Amino acid sequence: MPHFYKLDSLFFVWLFLTITIVHGQSTAIYELTFTSIWNASDHTSIPANAHWSDLVGATHHLPNTFLEIGQLASNGIKDVAELGSNTLFESEVHEAMSSGKADQWLQGVFSPHDAISSATIPGIQVSEDHPLLTLVAMIAPSPDWFIAINSLSLRTVDNLGWKSSFSMDVFAYDAGTDDGIHYNSDNSISTPPVGIARIDGAPFNGQSIGTLTVILQSVLGLNENTLNDISIFPNPTDGTISISNVGGTRLKNIEIYNSVGQLMRLVSISEHTNVEHIDLGPLKKGLYLIKLNAEHGPGKIQKLVFQ
Repeated sequence: MPHFYKLDSLFFVWLFLTITIVHGQSTAIYELTFTSIWNASDHTSIPANAHWSDLVGATHHLPNTFLEIGQLASNGIKDVAELGSNTLFESEVHEAMSSGKADQWLQGVFSPHDAISSATIPGIQVSEDHPLLTLVAMIAPSPDWFIAINSLSLRTVDNLGWKSSFSMDVFAYDAGTDDGIHYNSDNSISTPPVGIARIDGAPFNGQSIGTLTVILQSVLGLNENTLNDISIFPNPTDGTISISNVGGTRLKNIEIYNSVGQLMRLVSISEHTNVEHIDLGPLKKGLYLIKLNAEHGPGKIQKLVFQ
């Protein structure tokens, strides 16, 4: 059951500095699956220990935020392509998130860990402000070869809606940081490094190495967001959120949806106070949408991170 507390004045200061209101937008829920077709017939040969690093990436606001064909690879992309290490690239994504250029880190694990395998990232919430998708994974072993989906927009061409489910070919790229020409070439640093380029020669012969399948699972409309006097904090949260209703809007209930659009919690509002506290309790850590339903008129939907 909700509990009610007096809101400290410091929270009001924090509140007005961190209010986020989104007008007339929607959020789409997608599932992404990369399926490899790495084979000796199309790609010259397959090393004995062929495998993939995790499929990782982000959703973001502007094209070429994390990589650009023809331009030098960042240190994060270099580490993914050469080592299959995601640490630096994840740091680059989180830095972009802190400045509003990106809004989430994505990661999926390949199974089985072989040349022919697949990785799925389910329940991705994509906002209109960050509709571009970038994904990478190391082709292993290799000098500096990787797959890349760069700045793929999930919005329709007219930007009036979300793309329905589709599939696309995925190709192999050279990060331009190692001069090796074979799967098991010794380390040979490119001096100077060169730009990222698709591998049209051996061993991939310009052939696709897999398929990305993008499945649209649901769309949550956000065209109801007019409750400008209501804010949710802290966000991200470690388990308890406060809903500040300084304008006194009468709420009917609060709905919390998971990343695939399922209703996980319904909180009825029996008393009308300026602050409502909600314990997320048994909910798993992750990304949610919280919907505030007014007794009369429109409501409001906002992304909530439980970490």
